[in-house]
Amino acid sequence: MSWITQSYMGKKAVARGKAGKSHNLNKAVQGDYHYVYGPYAKPVLTIDPGDIIVAETEDAFGGVIKTVDDLPSQKLNMPFVNPQCGPVAVTGAEKGDVLCVHIHSIKPRGPQPVGTSALIPEFGGLVSNSSTALLNPPLPERVMKYEVTEDGVKFSDRVMLPYEPFIGTLGVSPEIEAVSSLQPDYWGGNMDLPDVAPGAVIYFPVLHKDAYLYLGDCHGRQGDGELCGVAVEIPSTTTVQVDLIKNWQIAWPRLENEDFIMTIGSARPLEDAARIAYRELTRWLASDYGFDELEAYFLLTQAGKVRLGNMVDPKYTIGASIKKSYINQ
Repeated sequence: MSWITQSYMGKKAVARGKAGKSHNLNKAVQGDYHYVYGPYAKPVLTIDPGDIIVAETEDAFGGVIKTVDDLPSQKLNMPFVNPQCGPVAVTGAEKGDVLCVHIHSIKPRGPQPVGTSALIPEFGGLVSNSSTALLNPPLPERVMKYEVTEDGVKFSDRVMLPYEPFIGTLGVSPEIEAVSSLQPDYWGGNMDLPDVAPGAVIYFPVLHKDAYLYLGDCHGRQGDGELCGVAVEIPSTTTVQVDLIKNWQIAWPRLENEDFIMTIGSARPLEDAARIAYRELTRWLASDYGFDELEAYFLLTQAGKVRLGNMVDPKYTIGASIKKSYINQ
């Protein structure tokens, strides 16, 4: 028996995690990709709870950096980066519900070398940027290209890394704002959290009628923090299953996989992102697992884990988690 049957999606969602119709969101269906999350674009698809989406995503650069000689400052048209598929309207979704996104698979798409990483002027975790303004000159631009298959990521002739794909940017429309796809917040967005990976279910607060799901910015892998600001960016064929939990109000994204539950916070400074994530996890343990709030606070002090998503975007992202084995005894 799959653990999904015992997940929140399996127990509470409209389709109970059962697969419905499959939709092909290829480039022809998508048309123009989007660079903001918001309620003002026309949906490219309308689906029912339980339906599956097979999406062709572009890499974060929109595919314009093709060789190591293609410098970002010459090829990118800022702020038109991080293209997103969607929005996808979900029938029956209303404010106060929760959208469930079960990630089935993420496969590299296109000719090799399909992976790209880069040093971009005044962008990254160890350089000055617009929010951390310093007189230091920017690092020199540099591009790396990688062969990426499901067998691994060829970093160099010396280093082979495991293929550990995830969706870097995933979320729903805010209620009224139209916000850059580079920004993470309570609607999800550019969280760059490696746990948003095949096998996981991510839960988002529905803020707008029909939810308006967006997704893109898939990665072949990434270390904690996305230190230079750019992971192994890949175009992908990504398959997700979407479901809907009615009348379950959450304030920030949540994640569940077979082993743990996680809450996700995004803010600056970094410690505020951690506080948001841990506060939401404390409240989740109190509301659904039979702990009083202070007991949950004690438990997370002794058994909580944090995952650093990114420390480079306009806001930073932290996931706070606890093993299911500790709370389901």
